[in-house]
Parts: sequence; structure tokens; C-alpha cells
Amino acid sequence: MRIIVLAPLLAVIPGAALAEPLTFDVALQRAAREAPSLQASATGVEATRSAAIAAGRLPDPTLDLGVQGFPVSGPNAGSFNRDDFTMTTVGLSQQFPNPAKRRAQRSRAQAEIGIAEAGVAVETQNVRLETALAWVDLFYARRRLAQLQLLDASLGDLQETVSARLASGSARPSAALEPDQLRAAVGDRRSELSAEVTKAQARLARFTGDLQADALGDPPVLEVDRAGLAAGLASLPRLQALDAETKAAEADTELARADKHPDWRVSTSYGRRDPAFGDLVSVGVSIDLPLFAKRRQDPKIAARASEAERARLMRTAGERELSAALDGDLADHDMHHQRLMNARNTLVPLAKRRAELDMASYAAGKLDLGSALLSTLALAEAEVDALARESDVMRDAIRINFTYGEMRP
Repeated sequence: MRIIVLAPLLAVIPGAALAEPLTFDVALQRAAREAPSLQASATGVEATRSAAIAAGRLPDPTLDLGVQGFPVSGPNAGSFNRDDFTMTTVGLSQQFPNPAKRRAQRSRAQAEIGIAEAGVAVETQNVRLETALAWVDLFYARRRLAQLQLLDASLGDLQETVSARLASGSARPSAALEPDQLRAAVGDRRSELSAEVTKAQARLARFTGDLQADALGDPPVLEVDRAGLAAGLASLPRLQALDAETKAAEADTELARADKHPDWRVSTSYGRRDPAFGDLVSVGVSIDLPLFAKRRQDPKIAARASEAERARLMRTAGERELSAALDGDLADHDMHHQRLMNARNTLVPLAKRRAELDMASYAAGKLDLGSALLSTLALAEAEVDALARESDVMRDAIRINFTYGEMRP
């Protein structure tokens, strides 16, 4: 089933023009360049890639300097040249981790890069989503505010009508207060919407870096494809991040298994003695002996294997969670779409017709002004509520497409 979200034409909205109006697409592009969290994530990837260069390399060689057989007692104590056994040495040693360990280290480093890159993808998706929602919230908050401003402007004409009736004696004196009461009620609602505009603008500025950013143009026309969304879950950044963590856990398991293979070290040294006895050269090899694996290496291998299994189960749980979340978001989208159609086709037309009838009854002297004004206020509230429902539908479409669909980064 496909649901088409039709964005209405943008009405002319009064108000001061801000410094940097942004269309929907420009806001997303600006956020991709300016969001500090994205820059931080990208820097983390570079750091991980740089660290991976050293993974699996041989350790640095060791320079050994020493003195052997130096006498500290007896007739030759404290002398370098009177004792036959005194020798100064200089040597080098090089450790060689076993090949399995070095391969596992390289695999672990690549997994770290995958985790960092997946983190960038997840953060990019979050920034795009939050920027899009902030833009849409700002757009519809301004439209709802404009709707109330139109009602406020019409109260001026109504005030003139009431004044004329008071002058002719056809209206009671308290009727002069009723337009002001309605204007005060509209003012309260306008204050709420003004606060929503300010908050949405602040959220948009958080990602675009422009403190005076404003929504310009129309919202996007988005299509929600249920089958396509369900088929593409496996490639979502969040699941890619879990895949990367699984690979890292598997690399840790291989690294633990590599400890059962012996490492070895090669060393050589040159010893200088008294010229009467000649110099010496020494060469040696040392090999680790993992003889007690049941109490040393095997428990670590079991622990790492359990962590790898946990990572695989978390990947399965993450996919199921995303699938359930998609179904829930689609259900909300259907509900909000039905509510919007009900507002457009039933609630707003009925409120408009009632306001017209009540104003006609007031003009004919069959209804008091207060009741007529309440109907006018109810019409304004119905129109504002319809815009709020339209905003809900648009927010659902953005959230679904940017979270599960092809609009992901």
C-alpha cells in the first residue's frame, strides 16, 4: 500500500523576513556541512584509520646495554680491566608475535574502522532527520500563527459592527467587551504558537549553524512505500553498526585463540672484554610455552566467544526492533492521515458553516454576539488543528523515509 503525502501550496505569511531563509533541501545540505557532531564523527573515523596502520605490525626492536661480571669485592673490586670476566655488552632483540595473533589484530583494527564508519552513518541519519523535522515544525508553526493573525485582523471589522449597533441602541452595552475577550483568547493561542516557532527555529539553528534560519518554500512531497521499506531494513545504518560490533567481537575471539600459539623472540649481543681474552658474540631464541591453556587461554577464549554470540543476538534483536518500530510508525502514519482527511472533509467545513450561520443569526438579531464569536473562534481553532494534523502526517512521512527508507545517507 502506498500513501501519497500531498504538500499544500504555501500561503503568504506575514511577518518579518529573517536573515537566511532555507528551503528544505538547502537546510539538509547546510546541516551536513555545519553539524559539529558530524564533524566530530568524521574526525573519529580518521583517528581509527590512522591507528589501524600499526595493527599487526612487529613490535619495535629492543636495544640492550649492560655490564657483565663486574667485580664488587676481592682484590679486583671496582676495576673494569683487572678481572678476566668483566665484559660490556650491546645487543638487539626482536619479538615475533605468532602470525595468527597479527592477523587477528589487523581484523580487529578493520572492525574498529567499521564501527567508526557506522557511527558516522548513524549520526548523519540522525542529523538529517532532526533537521528535516525542525524545518517542518517551523513551517507549520508559522502557518498556524498566520491563520490566527487572519482571525485577529477580522476582529477589527467586527468591532466596527458592534460599535455601530451600540450607537443605534440595538446591542447591549456589554457586547462591546466581547470582541476584546475573543482577541485576548486569540492572543493566548498566538503566544503558544510563537513559542513553537522560536523552539523550532532554535532546533534548526542547532544543526545549520544559522541562528536566524527560517523555513522557505514548500515541504517535500514524500511517498511511503511499505514493501520497499521492509525489504531494506538490513542495510540501515543502525544495523550496519551492530554488524560492525559483531565483527569486532569475532576478531576479539580470534585474538584470544591466537594466545594458544607461541610467540618467540630473537636476540643477539656483542660482548667486549679485555683484549687479552677477546670479545664474544651471543645469539639466542626464546619461545613462549602456553602449556596451561585450560586455566589461562581457554577461559579467555570462552569469554570472548560468549561476547561474540551476544553481539550476534543483539544484531537479531536490533533488526526485530526496527521491524516493529516500522510497523508502529506506519500505523501512526495511517491514523494521522485519516485524522487529516476527517479535518479537511468534515470538521473544518462544519465549523465554517456553523460560524456563517451564527453570524447570520447575530445579524438578524436571533443570536447574541458572544455565541457568534465563539463559533468564529471554533472555526479558527478547527483550521489551526487541521494544519497541526497536516504537520503530523508530514512528520510521519519524513521520519519513516529518513529512518527506514532511501533518503537515509
